[in-house]
Amino acid sequence: MHIDGNTILDAQGNPVWLTGANWFGFNTTERVFHGLWSVNLYDTIDQISAHGFNVLRVPISTELLMEWKNGQAAVPSGVNTYANPELEGLTTLGVFDAFLDASKEAGVKVILDVHSAKADNSGHFEPMWYAGSITTADFYDTWEWVADRYKNDDTIIGYDLENEPHGTYKATPRAKWDGSTDPDNWKHVAETAGNKILAINPNALILVEGIETYPKDGASWNSTNEDDYYTNWWGGNLRGVADHDLDLGSHQNQLVYSPHDYGPLVFEQEWFKGGFSQESLTEDVWGPNWLYLHDNDQYPLLIGEWGGRVGEDQRQDDWLVYLRNLISEKKISHTFWTINPNSGDTGGLLLDDWTTWDQEKLTLLDPALWQDSNGEFVGLDHVTPLVGGTNVTEYYEDGNTAPVS
Repeated sequence: MHIDGNTILDAQGNPVWLTGANWFGFNTTERVFHGLWSVNLYDTIDQISAHGFNVLRVPISTELLMEWKNGQAAVPSGVNTYANPELEGLTTLGVFDAFLDASKEAGVKVILDVHSAKADNSGHFEPMWYAGSITTADFYDTWEWVADRYKNDDTIIGYDLENEPHGTYKATPRAKWDGSTDPDNWKHVAETAGNKILAINPNALILVEGIETYPKDGASWNSTNEDDYYTNWWGGNLRGVADHDLDLGSHQNQLVYSPHDYGPLVFEQEWFKGGFSQESLTEDVWGPNWLYLHDNDQYPLLIGEWGGRVGEDQRQDDWLVYLRNLISEKKISHTFWTINPNSGDTGGLLLDDWTTWDQEKLTLLDPALWQDSNGEFVGLDHVTPLVGGTNVTEYYEDGNTAPVS
C-alpha cells in the first residue's frame, strides 16, 4: 500500500479503507494476546473477520522484540493449551507467527504497534520510546529486525512506530516535535526509524502518532508558561506537522499520520466542559490537531485508538457518535480500542466471557466499517476475503465506488 494525498491506495492504485480494531497483550507482562487463557486464537480471528474488521493493530513492546531478536523468546504461561492445542509448546514468537497465519487465512491484515519500551502492563504510561535500560538504539535495532523478518509477508501492512509519545511542557522527560536532532525530539526519532524500516521494506506503511503538547505561535519549547502551549490527548497533537513535516525521502508516499482520541469517560478534557457538539469538537479539537492533514489533502489519517463504554454516560455516547460520524463521512481509516474486555477505561468489543460480542458497540461501528453496496464487509486482501465478506478485487470488479470523501 501507499498514499496519494489523503487516500491510502493498494498496489493497483485502488483506494482502500482500513477499518479495524486493537487486540492487546503482546505488550504486557504476559507477552501474548490477552484472552488466550480461555478462547481459541483461530476462532477469535475468524470472529473478528466475520464482524468486518479488516485490520488489527497489535500492541507489542521493544523489550519483547529484543527477546525475539536475541533468540530468548519463552513459552508463555497465558495460553490455555486445552483451548489452543495448536499453540502448545510455542514461544511468544511462535504464537505471534501462528496469529499471522490465522490472520492470513481469515483475510485480516495487521499493523504492528510498539506500545511501550518495556513488557509491562503499565508500560504505556512511560512518555518516551526509551525507558530504563532500553535505549533509542534498541528502538531502532528492533524495528529493523522486525522489518527484515516480515518483509516478504504482506499480512503486516504497516508499522505504528510508537504509541502515544507524550509529556506536558514541564515534564521530564517529555516528547517534543521540532526541527532539531535532540534526543527527546519525537519527530526526528520517528523520521529516523521510518527511514530505517523503509530501507528494508519500501512497501510498508509508516504510521506516526503525535505528541501531547505543542508551543503556540511565538512561543518556544523553553517556555515555562502553560498558556504558551496547545495540549491534546497523548499521541493526538499533530500540530507540529504543519511546521516540521517528516522527511521519508523517496518513500514519502508511505507516510500515514495516526492520532488518538477519546471521550469524557476516559478524561474530562477542557473541551468537554460546558457542553460540546460534533461541530465544536471539529473546530476546536480535531481540526487544528490532526483533521487539517486530511482536509488539506496532505496525508491520510488512521485514528489508531478511539472507543469507550456505551450506554453508561450520555456525553460519552454523544462523543462516540460524533467521531463515528466524522470517520464514516470522510472515510478516515481507524482501529477501534479494543477487542479486549479487560481494558479498564473503555471495555471491549468482546464482553467479559471473551466470547460474546457487544452488540451496542457493533451497531455503533457499523457505518464506520468498509462495506460494499450489498452490505458485505470488504477485506484488504486481493485473494482472501474476510470471513463471510468480500475482498478488495471483487469490490472493484463489482463496480462499487471508491471509499473516499
